[in-house]
Amino acid sequence: MAREPDTQLARRDVVRDILAGRGGALVIGGLGSPAWDCAAVENNPLDFLLWGAMGNAASIGLGLAQAQPERRVLVITGDGDLTMGLGSLAAIGSAGVANLAIVVLDNERYGETGMQPSHTAQHLDLAGVAESCGFAETRLVNDQAGLDVALPIIHQAPGPVAIIVKIKAEDLPRVLPPRDGAFLKDRFRAALLGEEQAQA
Repeated sequence: MAREPDTQLARRDVVRDILAGRGGALVIGGLGSPAWDCAAVENNPLDFLLWGAMGNAASIGLGLAQAQPERRVLVITGDGDLTMGLGSLAAIGSAGVANLAIVVLDNERYGETGMQPSHTAQHLDLAGVAESCGFAETRLVNDQAGLDVALPIIHQAPGPVAIIVKIKAEDLPRVLPPRDGAFLKDRFRAALLGEEQAQA
């Protein structure tokens, strides 16, 4: 049997703490639980919550950060998602985007397929990978004190930033955002650009 992550942090409490201080940040919610966590905390049109697209949350965050250099871009995703798109860390580090922060909710599980152990339950060190890719700031968070220190880094530190937050392996009730991808895209564009420009 796989070991449990060494933490008492609960995923939705972590997401609530992060979103409480977001200001005007643009948020990408990785597929599955991270998107549901964002939806459970608030229904913000500046959240682009993914259905499918596994492995792409960080890459989407990179593109958005490059397109909107004056806005803080925050990616909240899971360890399985980031592991599938591990090459995105190299691209982000090379791009040197100062306005991008990635938070990984790492429960060491593939939560959407049966809670099988993920690679981070074994040897994969996502913070170490991000650091080796040239991220300006990387941290591994295991407790509330560490999260409290990480929050201003997530929201304000020059990036790219990667914060890996070890969370309990929980199977929580799902709070689903709308399933219509076109609606989510259009809502996000309108909130970001304004209705008139979004329709141009």
